[in-house]
Formats: sequence, structure tokens, C-alpha cells
Amino acid sequence: MWRSTDRRFKPGTSLQYGAFLQLLRLYPGRVPDLDLLFFTGDRTRIMKRDYKGPDAPLPPPVFHYCGEKASLDIVFPDWTFWGWAEVNILPWEQMLRAIKQGREKIKWEERDPYAFWKGNPRVAADRVDLMKCNLSDKTDWNVRVYKQDWRKEIGQGFQQSKLEDQCTHRYKIYIEGATWSVSEKYILACDSVTLMVNPRYYDFFSRSLVPMRHFWPVRRKNKCRDLKFAVDWGNDHTRKAQTIGKAGSKYIEEMLTMRNVYDYMFHLLNEYSKLLKFKPTIPPKAQSVCTETAACSKKGLWKEFMVQSMVKSPSDKLPCTLPPP
Repeated sequence: MWRSTDRRFKPGTSLQYGAFLQLLRLYPGRVPDLDLLFFTGDRTRIMKRDYKGPDAPLPPPVFHYCGEKASLDIVFPDWTFWGWAEVNILPWEQMLRAIKQGREKIKWEERDPYAFWKGNPRVAADRVDLMKCNLSDKTDWNVRVYKQDWRKEIGQGFQQSKLEDQCTHRYKIYIEGATWSVSEKYILACDSVTLMVNPRYYDFFSRSLVPMRHFWPVRRKNKCRDLKFAVDWGNDHTRKAQTIGKAGSKYIEEMLTMRNVYDYMFHLLNEYSKLLKFKPTIPPKAQSVCTETAACSKKGLWKEFMVQSMVKSPSDKLPCTLPPP
């Protein structure tokens, strides 16, 4: 049973519970009955500091999109793997294919030799600070950053924010928003060198990324200097820089397949179910939902993305084997 702890019930939530329905279609009869809480907001919810001491209560198990060292949130794949209709970002498999086609339009050597970022700076102080690294009359930090005006983009049909058209620079910056950012996988997929401002938060796959193999780390307090150094180094060592960029995109293509996303979900839910000390039951007022009814209740892009990301038939293979801890 799905219960959202976010009273605002964000638009992406419908695609999130749709993800559970897709998992049930992929592995019918293999996901055990369970009861879970899911927080659909941005910030981590279950903080370790609130559950310390001999008289402290046990922390509640809450599923969430990201975690951090100071939290106990259970990290789960975010809704954008099934599409982000609000900003016209396709489901992950279709979006990855579009980015792969887009990055082939300009060879790495012919791309602009600068670090690129485009997004909403108002959601985080670090992003506001990043804007100071932009080109000015006095300084060139080898950085080109642009504010994303989503209201304007909606009116223009998102023509200026297509992710597949943003593989035009040799270097791309990843920087967190309010917490982690869903932009990470799209940036890494571009073949550009990902310059990652040291993140505080992590999602379910980012802990496998290796600095200087898949990305170039950038200090939070010295963004401008570190970014300029990275770009200067990359432009002087183009072959090594390309190796880092290609390793990042290869990781995304090979490891972040939808099959692996579903297998992560499957094993996480199965291990979680083993810890339940009660038998889940269906509440009297609960509503039954299936993939078809969920899709039929939506309109426009919401419905289109649900149909595009729909699991067509049960898997003819078992989920991957979970390795030992």
C-alpha cells in the first residue's frame, strides 16, 4: 500500500506510484505485500539527531528520493525515470536515446571549451554563488551559466530547454538544488566532462560514481577557481578529459538501465518487507489502482508519459541476484 507523507501531493507523485505499478507488472507475484511511507518533498526527512539517546524513539522507515550522512531516509529512484511532464522531460529510456543522438551532433573537440550550466539558481545559495563565476567584463573563469526561466519556457513549448540540445560544451557543471538534483543523470550522459560541485546529498546510484574516473570534483567554497583550473587542465589534456567524459556517460548507459532501476526497487522492497513485524492489511477506505486506471485518469503529457514508460509484459527473466552485504 502506498502512503505519501507530503500533503501537497506533488505532480510527480502520480508518476512515482505509477513506478510501483510498473514494477508489479514486470515481476507479477514476486513483490510481497507491504506497507510503506513515501516522502515526495525535496529535503531529507528522517534526521539522525532526532533519534539519539537512550529514550529516543525508533526512527520511522520513510522512503525518499535522496539521502545524506545526517539522515536515515531510505533512498528510492525518483519520478523522472518515468517522465517529468511539467517540464516536458521524457521518460528515461526515451530521454537517454535523445541525448545520445544530440551529443553526436558536435564532436567533443569542436564543442565550446567552457563549463556550462543552465538551471534555476534561486533554489540554493550554492547556485546563487555559482552565478558569480559567469563571464564578466573583469574576469573569465571559463564558465558559462544561464538562468532557467521555466515560466517563459512553458509558453514557448520548452524549445530552449531541451536536454538533448545541451551537449554543446566540453564541460558541464552539476550542482545541487534544494537537495540533490535530478539533472545529474542527464548531465553525465552528455559525454562532456562532468564538473561536480561536491554534493552533500546522494540518490540511489550516485554513490557508485568515482571521482576523476566518472567526474571531476569541485570544491564548494572555491567554485570559480576550481572550475577554471579544471577547464584549463582539460583543454591542455584533451585526450584525458575526453576519457573522463566518456566514462561518465558509459556508466549512465550501462548501469542506469530501466532494468537495473526496477531490480534495485525489487530488492529494496523485498529486503524491507522482511523487517516488517506485522502482516499488511488493506484499510477499509483504500482505493485500488492499476496501471490502466492510473493512465486513464490523466490527460496530456501525464497520460502520454505513463503510456510511454509502461511495462508491456512480465519479464521472462528473474531479477538480478542480490550480492552479499
